[in-house]
Amino acid sequence: MTHALPGYVCPEDATRADVRTAPWCCPLCGGPWDLDFTPDPASPLEPACGPNSLWRFASALPLPGAFSVTLSEGNTPLVPLAERVHAKLDFLMPTLSFKDRGAVMLAELARRLAPERVVADSSGNAGTAVAAYCARAGLPCEVFVPEGTSEKKTEQMRAHGAAVRVVPGGREAAALAAREAADLPGVFYASHVFNPYFLHGTKTYVYEVWEELGGRLPEALVLPVGNGTLLLGAALAVQELARRGVRPPALIAVQAEAVSPLAAAFAAGAEDADPVEARPTLAEGIAIPAPPRARQILAAVRASGGTFLTVPDSALRAARRDLAGRGLFV
Repeated sequence: MTHALPGYVCPEDATRADVRTAPWCCPLCGGPWDLDFTPDPASPLEPACGPNSLWRFASALPLPGAFSVTLSEGNTPLVPLAERVHAKLDFLMPTLSFKDRGAVMLAELARRLAPERVVADSSGNAGTAVAAYCARAGLPCEVFVPEGTSEKKTEQMRAHGAAVRVVPGGREAAALAAREAADLPGVFYASHVFNPYFLHGTKTYVYEVWEELGGRLPEALVLPVGNGTLLLGAALAVQELARRGVRPPALIAVQAEAVSPLAAAFAAGAEDADPVEARPTLAEGIAIPAPPRARQILAAVRASGGTFLTVPDSALRAARRDLAGRGLFV
């Protein structure tokens, strides 16, 4: 089945590689891969006729043929919050975050490639999602986490059968350890940042919104942005649906005020983001000082006519109280 898999292409220098033999990053620039894949806008898109998972959108996904890895992920509710404002409840996923959307794609890809083991790096949600879907696929999994990672997260990873490697230092130290392991033979690096198959999983978020709104998209999509995998997936879906005649929304990217390299670059009119200091914030999941896909994120927001917002911790606390008062505890 691997002969039909779309290949990798570097967004910076156009280097191409076969997914079966490619290194985890572009060998020329060291950057993340994109995917040489564009769904046929004339292909049927009939999610109501498909399985109860994101595989309902199989005609828009880059893994052709029958799938076997799923936990019935997707189909999360779109709940009204206020006039003209809805919330997509991806915390109701099997492992409690949107990362399931990308993790199921990586696990299905790895199943087809049949590596000796899968490695990932994460400080939480991505690691638990990869561990869960690797367990579902019957794949050995190893997750590198920075010291200080929540014990609840590492407990869940281990419960799914993953070997958890605690790395001294922060996120980057854990990522470097995982990448060293990924360079070894027989290893598949299930990177939620560098592997573009992950982005084609997260894009199903927007396909579901399109379906839930009766074949249209809202005026704007407001998305938290750290490494940008949810936003870039959204940008993919918006482009693909636009080819089907759907009016595209603006992408509103939200960063924690304490760690906001992308917002600073956007305000300065820069095409890339300079690294910033890692600082504590309630929004630790999006506190990424140097996002590897910064150029793509900035370009996607600008192309959509969107913008960046930054939020201080005081506003995060107030928003949590407000959501809890509306029945949503996040």
